[in-house]
Amino acid sequence: MLLPTLAFVTVFSYIPLSGWIIAFTDYRLGSNIFNNKFVGFKEFKYFFTGVNDAGYVIVNTIAMNLMATFCCIVAACVFAIMLAEVRNRSIKRSIQTLSFFPFFVSWVITYNVFNSFLAVDSGVINNLLKLMGMKSGINFMGNPAYSWGLMIFVNIWKYIGYDSVIFLAAIAGIDQEQYEAAGIDGAGRMAKIIYITLPALIPTIVMILVLNSGWIFRANFEQFFLFYNRSNWSKMEVLDIYIYRYGLRQLDFSYATAVGIIQTFASLIMVFTVNYVAKKLRGQSIM
Repeated sequence: MLLPTLAFVTVFSYIPLSGWIIAFTDYRLGSNIFNNKFVGFKEFKYFFTGVNDAGYVIVNTIAMNLMATFCCIVAACVFAIMLAEVRNRSIKRSIQTLSFFPFFVSWVITYNVFNSFLAVDSGVINNLLKLMGMKSGINFMGNPAYSWGLMIFVNIWKYIGYDSVIFLAAIAGIDQEQYEAAGIDGAGRMAKIIYITLPALIPTIVMILVLNSGWIFRANFEQFFLFYNRSNWSKMEVLDIYIYRYGLRQLDFSYATAVGIIQTFASLIMVFTVNYVAKKLRGQSIM
């Protein structure tokens, strides 16, 4: 039963790795990737020491992904705990369905939804602000000052329902006798959450943190491609957009491939590092 999956991963994930040779050659579009001049680590050195100043791209990628990961985990954990405390099953299911729905919405539709609310001239929020006396709307979509906060909020809105399912499953696995014993000892609802629910969720939090650490150097290309524009590029250009710009727009495939390799190894190092730290601090890891 695993053969179709193994075949898919091999064909679309591992065989294409042979194209990494482009990063070590002076590749020209249309030529055979194995018959180009070997230049060694030239493109890799250029990324760190070249005049293109890629430092801001690394800062944007790490900062946004770290903040988004932390905020999404906290938001999903809090939301799951609150949802677990709802006693009415119909209301609970309705809330869970509504929160899960954005996960299935494409990024194109997601962008249009936020544009409808945040556009300077026609956005719902800016129209309300103008009715309240503000002379001009706020450029949420184009002002770099709002870019990081906007992306974090979009991620929370889109993934809180999906992530909360994992926490709800962990909460459902907690022995109910602990709550009953705590109730007999006089513990209230908040005390049960603090001393029973939250400690029981730590292994789940560690697991999600380790799994998401591999995305610290990666970003959802489609998301940033849609929200990226000429006004906010200084805060919105992440490694994936940077690779796209040099590879498909400037046709510098060797350099773009080299940056992609750096991104891949940085992600692997981050996963193993976070997993090692989690194992040392908590005695829990996924590897």
